[in-house]
Amino acid sequence: MISVSPKGLGRVGTFSLGIARIPHLATMLDAEWVRWPAPLHPVTTVVGWGRKPNTRIARRYAAQRGLPFVALEDGFLRSVGLGVRGEPPLSVVVDEVGIYYDATRPSKLERLVRETSLDAAETKRARAAMAAMTDARLSKYNDAPARALPRTERRRVLVVDQTRGDMSLRLGRATSFSSMLRAAVNENPDAEILVKTHPDVAAGKKHGHFSSADTGGRIVLRAERENPVTLVEQVDRVYTMTSLLGFEALMLGKSVSCFGAPFYAGWGLTDDRGEVPRDRRGEASLEALFWAAYVRYARYRDPETGARCEIETVIEHLRMQREIAEKNARRMICVGFSAWKRAFLPSFVGGPGVDVRLVDDAAAAASHLDDDSALVVWGVGHEDVDRLAESRGAPVWRMEDGFLRSVGLGSDLYAPASLVVDRRGLYYDPSSESDLEHILQCSRFEPQLLDRARALRHAIVEARVSKYNLGREGLAVHASGRDVVLVVGQVEDDASIRKGCVDVSRNEELLRLARLARPHAHLVYKPHPDVVSGNRRDSLPLDLARLMCDQVVVDASLPDCLSAADEVHTMTSLVGFEALLREIPVVCYGQPFYAGWGLTTDRHAPARRTRLLRLDELVAGALILYPRYVSPTTGRYTTPEHIVSHLAAAKARSGSRLARSWVGRQGRKLLNLGEELLRAP
Repeated sequence: MISVSPKGLGRVGTFSLGIARIPHLATMLDAEWVRWPAPLHPVTTVVGWGRKPNTRIARRYAAQRGLPFVALEDGFLRSVGLGVRGEPPLSVVVDEVGIYYDATRPSKLERLVRETSLDAAETKRARAAMAAMTDARLSKYNDAPARALPRTERRRVLVVDQTRGDMSLRLGRATSFSSMLRAAVNENPDAEILVKTHPDVAAGKKHGHFSSADTGGRIVLRAERENPVTLVEQVDRVYTMTSLLGFEALMLGKSVSCFGAPFYAGWGLTDDRGEVPRDRRGEASLEALFWAAYVRYARYRDPETGARCEIETVIEHLRMQREIAEKNARRMICVGFSAWKRAFLPSFVGGPGVDVRLVDDAAAAASHLDDDSALVVWGVGHEDVDRLAESRGAPVWRMEDGFLRSVGLGSDLYAPASLVVDRRGLYYDPSSESDLEHILQCSRFEPQLLDRARALRHAIVEARVSKYNLGREGLAVHASGRDVVLVVGQVEDDASIRKGCVDVSRNEELLRLARLARPHAHLVYKPHPDVVSGNRRDSLPLDLARLMCDQVVVDASLPDCLSAADEVHTMTSLVGFEALLREIPVVCYGQPFYAGWGLTTDRHAPARRTRLLRLDELVAGALILYPRYVSPTTGRYTTPEHIVSHLAAAKARSGSRLARSWVGRQGRKLLNLGEELLRAP
């Protein structure tokens, strides 16, 4: 065998166009590049996919030229969706010796298991990673819903079917599926026997071994798409030939019988019925086997950046996808959304096991409703949907923009990086409790969450990120030693004004009252960006505003305005919250979500809000626990920290300036609409 340089694979060539197209593969291989076809490039290493027959040419080419051949395969935590659906892997295994599922010859994984001797810190890390995976119910693929089995007093045994013709069966010395099924039936006479089909079989892409002749009696076929880890949790014993599900069962503490020689057989952890290689007969702890296979053998890439990362990053990413999706209903019926919103909407309400339906009106929604449905609408004021929901006993969930939205206005069709999905009400409507108000009123904020909130707040301020991230940099304020009071204009017919204001609902009233409250201050009035852009109207002419205050700023960036301000006066604007992030005093004339918690001076404090919050508790609720964030890079759920980085980078690229002419704005809208429609699933 020709050895591979410990510094990496160098210049990699392949005979597979599919391999060459895997995103960020060169990074995962520590390679200079990966190119196809190998003979056309000055390669130092040749790679192929496992032991597939189509690697013979690549192996022969490498041998003839004295080059190392390296086998690649999907990692054990691969992705959300199936590879056959075109989703690229988040992990691969790299083996210059053999490949893990080939029990007919040695592999690098076998060597790693024999070499592994964990210290206390590594053992702790292995246990924590396994616990994180099992708690999140993570498997190789993670796009299937969790399903509960009917209650029973009988024991349950799981028999794992695999795809017909799979290389891991032939090279893994597997016995026949029918003999394994007979053994499970005979050895567990009082148990219900569940047969689990492979995800590719459930997806209709491949065929399994189970046939109609095997049905009957205590045997129950589980052919629907379902989360395999959830299924294993509900059984007492697992029978498998070579499936990875057997190792996942070991992590769950289940007894596993192997009718083949998968990589985890032969180490004293399984009941081995197959022919295990002689040099693999030994002992290894579960932690050592996990460490060798998942930490050292597999390589991972950060879903956001494509850079090499540790397993914990991929665990957290996959956990987030499942966790948010499980908050959704099985069927999300989205009613009355525009074509533009329909383009990005499924990313915010979809996920593993979620069926997203887009319909025009309540009448169309009625035909899709079932017991596991939720009706989704934008904002408030959907009486027809509310009536349908009441008549059918279905929940109505309301969507709105999040608080870290985009570089550009929603009215200019810039897609959001965050939205909120509220089951109770909406954050800007204080007439009823919202999910955000419930979080802030009732949640226990753990120290770790508060540390994260504090770091996020500092990152937002340092990156000079806001909701829309618009305006020119370099605001000049000449206050001559007076306090600077920033007065924030809003769109006067906006729902947050209609719902959140009591006795002050017009920008002229706000500016007049701010002057009465601070007669000696330097008043700076900033109209709303939608008004400045011409997308919305305002009853306060700028000429009149200039007579009522000391300075009107039309095209200044919000961070510059806040940097200059000693105090902020607002009706319900999010700018008040962004001022709090910077620890600037805020006076509220309406009832925004951040009022009433002891952090603002309130003209009308909401009566329901009785808790006094610290600033980072408000941040944790409003920016971490409440919104949903979707990565523009992956199209998957992500964290607010990633969105802050994305917005800062996008803001630097764009210059954060509004299109000034009507023609320019309409052109920008068309481009934004086209981009989203092309990106839509």
